[in-house]
Amino acid sequence: MTERLQAGDTAPAFSLSDADGKQVSLAEHLGRKVIVYFYPAALTPGCTKQACDFTDNLAVFAGAGYDVIGISPDKPEKLGKFREAEDLKVTLLSDPEREVLTAYGAFGEKTMYGKTVTGVIRSTVIVDEQGKVEHALYNVKATGHVAKLLRDLKIGA
Repeated sequence: MTERLQAGDTAPAFSLSDADGKQVSLAEHLGRKVIVYFYPAALTPGCTKQACDFTDNLAVFAGAGYDVIGISPDKPEKLGKFREAEDLKVTLLSDPEREVLTAYGAFGEKTMYGKTVTGVIRSTVIVDEQGKVEHALYNVKATGHVAKLLRDLKIGA
C-alpha cells in the first residue's frame, strides 16, 4: 500500500513537464498555496469534468492565493490535446513514470467496479506557502469535488 500524506508532512518535491514540455516544479510555487490534484487520464469524462471545474474556478482560487496543478501519467502531447480540446487554463503536468503520483500516495491499489486494481487514485493535496501538506484528500469524486473544495477551504463564500 502506498503511503498517504498527512497534514503537516513536507510535500514531496517535484519537477515535471507540462503540456508544452516545459519543466514546472513545486519549488516555483513557494510563497503561494498550491492545490495539486491527481487524475487517471486526460480526455476521459470524469477527468474532463474535474479539469473543467478547476478551470472555471481558477480565478476564484487564484484570488484566494492558490495555484492549481493537475498531474496524470499522460504524456505531454496528450495533455496538450486535452488542454486544447477543453480550453483548459489549469497547469497540467506529465508523470509517465508515476514517481510523483506514488510519492503523494496517489498511485496504488484501488477498487474499481468491485475489483481491486492498481492505478491512479483520484486525489487532491493542498500545499501551504512553506511546502507543507495542509490537507490530503484521497478517493475524491470527479464531479462535485471542486465545489466541495471551495466550501471546505471557505473560498468565494
